[in-house]
Amino acid sequence: MAIIVLVVSVLALFKPETCLWIQTGWINYLLMIVMFGMGLTMNAEDFAIVFIRPRAVIIGCLSQYLIMPALAFGLGTLFGLSEELLVGVILVGTCPGGTSSNVITYLSKGDTALSVGMTSISTLLAPFLTPVLTYLYLRTSVTVDVKSMFISIVQVVLIPIGLGMLVNRILGKYTTKVKGVLPVVSIFAICLIVAAVVSHNSENIKTTGAVTLIVVILHNLLGYLLGYLTGVVFKMDIPRKKAISIEIGMQNSGLATTLAASAFPNLAMATVPGAVFSVWHNISGAILAGVFRRTGQECDKEN
Repeated sequence: MAIIVLVVSVLALFKPETCLWIQTGWINYLLMIVMFGMGLTMNAEDFAIVFIRPRAVIIGCLSQYLIMPALAFGLGTLFGLSEELLVGVILVGTCPGGTSSNVITYLSKGDTALSVGMTSISTLLAPFLTPVLTYLYLRTSVTVDVKSMFISIVQVVLIPIGLGMLVNRILGKYTTKVKGVLPVVSIFAICLIVAAVVSHNSENIKTTGAVTLIVVILHNLLGYLLGYLTGVVFKMDIPRKKAISIEIGMQNSGLATTLAASAFPNLAMATVPGAVFSVWHNISGAILAGVFRRTGQECDKEN
């Protein structure tokens, strides 16, 4: 997956005309396809665990909104980013978890229900926490449409997963036959998303230099590390540690790019960190999924 995403990213960056046909407005629909596929693999019991024992969701969401904005500000300041790029990096940090994190958690054999729960809750909190945290770190405000955000999470995550679960419950003997191809469908959808984001931001990405890439990589990797350590501190099992790690490290960078363009129209470069993060976190997430998956297999053998 990492190789495929990287190839698509390079193509979209240096030959954007080959990918411009993929509209950014398609992103939500592509994510809905991914979520529907995930729903086919899940059942009501997966969500019941989250709501009956919400401790992990609360810990995960609070950690995410504490860790990622602080990392963004600290790294941006440490590397002396320009005002425009600092705005973009902090927006990535203050946005909720990305829905692609659910796919990566699924591929990692992590607690997918916890990941979906964290994504849903963090996104529902985003209309309130994203502008407040952005203001605290940048002494400015970001306009977030609360109603639009709420509708988006329902449309992109809850409804598709619910429909997938319903289909799985009614037609379980048939859906079992197609579960093997779901990761392929997920990878295809993620590649289209990356191609759309990069191709429409290619010129800005190419002019920012290596420092932005370094900050984005560190932001993402430190998010994974601190997320996993959060699970360790609170003595969670391995699947939940994986979910917390991935959910904190992977952000809704598409939303960050959108907010940068709408809330800071005079800061064109503010859209770049979100676009770069969209590429990098899918590559790093794919690699981490492979590592976590092997870890899970080794644990199964030991047991």
